[in-house]
Amino acid sequence: MAVDATSAEREPLYAYLRLAAALTLMTVGTIGMYAIVVALKPIATEFGATRSAASVAYAVTMIGFGAGGIMMGRWSDRVGVMWPCLAGSLMLVLGFVLAAWADNLWQLYLAQGLLIGALGNAALFAPLVADTTLWFHRRRGMAVAIVASGNYLAGVVWPPVVQYFIDASDWRATYTGIGIFCLIVMPPLCLMLRRRPPAVLAAAAESEVTAAQPLGLAPNGLHGLLCIAGIACCVAMAMPQVHIVAHATDLGHAAQRGAEMLALMLATGIISRLAFGWISDHIGGLATLLLGGSLQAAMLFLFMFAEGLSTLYLMSALFGLSQGGIVPAYAIIVRRFFAPGQVGWRIALVLSMTLLGMALGGWLAGLLYDLTGSYRMAFINALAFNLLNMAIAGALLRRARQAL
Repeated sequence: MAVDATSAEREPLYAYLRLAAALTLMTVGTIGMYAIVVALKPIATEFGATRSAASVAYAVTMIGFGAGGIMMGRWSDRVGVMWPCLAGSLMLVLGFVLAAWADNLWQLYLAQGLLIGALGNAALFAPLVADTTLWFHRRRGMAVAIVASGNYLAGVVWPPVVQYFIDASDWRATYTGIGIFCLIVMPPLCLMLRRRPPAVLAAAAESEVTAAQPLGLAPNGLHGLLCIAGIACCVAMAMPQVHIVAHATDLGHAAQRGAEMLALMLATGIISRLAFGWISDHIGGLATLLLGGSLQAAMLFLFMFAEGLSTLYLMSALFGLSQGGIVPAYAIIVRRFFAPGQVGWRIALVLSMTLLGMALGGWLAGLLYDLTGSYRMAFINALAFNLLNMAIAGALLRRARQAL
């Protein structure tokens, strides 16, 4: 990809300050993805529900997260990212407090899916990633990787903390505490994002040429393939991320050890995400997507045979290292092949499909567990979806190389 003179210039200092605020917001705000994972088994026990029924709370959170991201992406295109983030912060507060008061699973599903997912987390992830692509040019891949690492950093910080407070009290008191924390921390960070991208960066972005038929495909055709790839990779990714705590306890290990495995997985995911951000700046988004998908498939296969505590820790770390760069690669691909004026909603839609994949993958793994009594078939299902992702990424990369 050619780099023009403007895109080779240094980004302004404010872009980096903004990046720090966005990363912190992402880290705090995406707790909604992980609190329900840690609380999965206590919730199932309290309500007398099956594992798959409890997993629906995670699924609706991720479905809402994905569906709401499209709406929030369009809103941020019009008014900037501050207002969606501020509104989403308040919805997270309300969602956690109301979830803590749920008398049945349907009330919990509503709080998780609508308030925490569709109106809360959705206002942060895709809008912040899309906004970051408009502030960076020379180091776009690394910047996107950094802000997208916020949801992994949340996975490092929050699961052990949430597990500690659940063990010390219960999941309801823990949810209430999370809501209060978000109310104190998030609104001031949102106010730091009030500026829109400056005219010089907007002009530089508009100067980049976008093909009428990217990779020889209709724009919506390419977009559709990226959406399918996003669903497939994240159905696979969800298996260990959503069920690692429950899987560890099924194998006879303490729940706190499972929470630590999730934290380790996401900690190494941060390293992977940053490394892949650097790689994508050198080899492009499509090659990065295929590389990450291939490594994730290998680790999923090996994960099936891990049972001992040390082996589970090792596989959690390796799985995080393998897949951290997959989701940010979609933002780089969209920014490369589509017009800048379409970045917000196109990135939001693809990232929403990855969240749909996480929701579907988490639910399917719970269903297959209920049907078989183990997670072996869930791992096999994840591998099958992973191969679909690799096939799409490989085909698109081949088209890109033929076009050179």
